[in-house]
Amino acid sequence: MILLAGPSGSGKSYIARRTGLPVLCLDDFYKDGDDPSLPHTAGMVDWESPLAWDAATAVETIARLAVDGKAEVPVYAIGADRRVAARLLDLARAPLFVAEGIFAADITAECARRGLLAGAYALRRPRGLTFARRLARDLAERRKPPGVLVRRGYALLRDEPRVLARQAGLGCEPARAARFLRQVAALREERLRDGALGDQIPRGQAPESAALGSATPAGAAAPWGAQLSPGPATLSGEPNQR
Repeated sequence: MILLAGPSGSGKSYIARRTGLPVLCLDDFYKDGDDPSLPHTAGMVDWESPLAWDAATAVETIARLAVDGKAEVPVYAIGADRRVAARLLDLARAPLFVAEGIFAADITAECARRGLLAGAYALRRPRGLTFARRLARDLAERRKPPGVLVRRGYALLRDEPRVLARQAGLGCEPARAARFLRQVAALREERLRDGALGDQIPRGQAPESAALGSATPAGAAAPWGAQLSPGPATLSGEPNQR
């Protein structure tokens, strides 16, 4: 599996699809808006915090895809702040797949520890282009009132260098779109050449799948998904557009 992180609106979904590989949208693993574990800032849900995201389930789904080649994944409606459906993602025996999302960097170390990671990247694009793409997308989808979207867009524009620095610190290599696509193509050719499909994790053998979401014995460390750093505070009193 190849992780693709990057700032909101940087075109992660579009670039991931251009690889020609199956794509898992990690933003679909946001928690529902009424989840009591959601982090809050200034009395509002902090959607920019990794704690607003179900990292444990995301990693378990990645592991299931690696083992079985298919898995049921959620469909999240940002306007409704909740999962509204589920769908079957079938890798169709592809040699690799891409998992993309703004919190992808937060699971880099865990995916590497489980032997699931082929590469991890943070998409780096011109800030002005990201701002324009994000604003056009959010206006077209009517995610929030236009004034909120414009103010939010400028806040994210200012914060983008710090976001990329954080993702790089978590193990994602910053890369322009063209370089990312070249790297993925090389990884794909290597997998096909070596005939390594399914060799790392035998079918039916889940890689430490019980580690996440299990009960924590008294005095033991919290489950991995609960150890995520809260990340940056919300940049303004308005919800993140994700």
